[in-house]
Amino acid sequence: MLEFLPPRLKEAVRHVNLNKLYELRLRADKPLRANLGGEFFFLGAHGVCSEREAILPTAGEIEETLFAASEYSVYAVENQIRRGFLTGREGERIGIAGSYVYEGKEVLSVRAVSSLCIRVPHEIVGCAEEIYRRCLGDGMRSILLMAPPGEGKTTILRDLSRLVCARRKLNVLVSDERGELSAGELGETSDCIKFADKLTAFTAGVRAMRPELIVTDELLPEDYPAVRRALEGGICVFASAHLTRFEDVPQRLFSRYVRLDGLGRIGKIWDAEGGDVA
Repeated sequence: MLEFLPPRLKEAVRHVNLNKLYELRLRADKPLRANLGGEFFFLGAHGVCSEREAILPTAGEIEETLFAASEYSVYAVENQIRRGFLTGREGERIGIAGSYVYEGKEVLSVRAVSSLCIRVPHEIVGCAEEIYRRCLGDGMRSILLMAPPGEGKTTILRDLSRLVCARRKLNVLVSDERGELSAGELGETSDCIKFADKLTAFTAGVRAMRPELIVTDELLPEDYPAVRRALEGGICVFASAHLTRFEDVPQRLFSRYVRLDGLGRIGKIWDAEGGDVA
């Protein structure tokens, strides 16, 4: 994990508990920060430290990190980079901030990269048990997980997929657009399409893999037609979205809407009409 980091940053990370490391923030010439167990700390040569003692990643180290994470072939991952992220070998999602270069209306490249947000995947077996019990205990249905970024939606989706595979033996198709969902155990009856947009993955997957459930992450408004077509074809869908209120859901397609208050903690569950679910 995080083997692509330059030596100075890798040494700093070596002094923290990787099981609690959720996110690493690299900003050129600004203090290195890490999210450990849900709280941000500064990192220095020997781990957690004061802001004054924190490492200041250089622009060169940021460029080196991105190059190493691409396995020394930026060209091979340019489609990911144009979309503002890169996925590491072990599922680390690297968000990219810099200068976007356009050709017409299409992003051509990202240059002068100044910041990286490295999200570290975690597998927490059993974190979706309560959601499974309360939403699927009486039968399969479609579920949308709702929470701000960093609240564990991807980890819970992964565990829900595992539980459905283990307990219901359904054919599960995982649409893993950013390479994060497949960074852990998805279940023995699951199949995965990586790095394709949701419309492509849903269309190709339904035609070729005959799924009974599709699991996908981070729905955007333009993804809802693909979800609708799957549901109309009798396929259940588990998904997540950066939302917190039922009234902000673009299209009411799901049977259950679960607002998270942290990893595995349910804030509220709504039914398809917005009614409370006990």
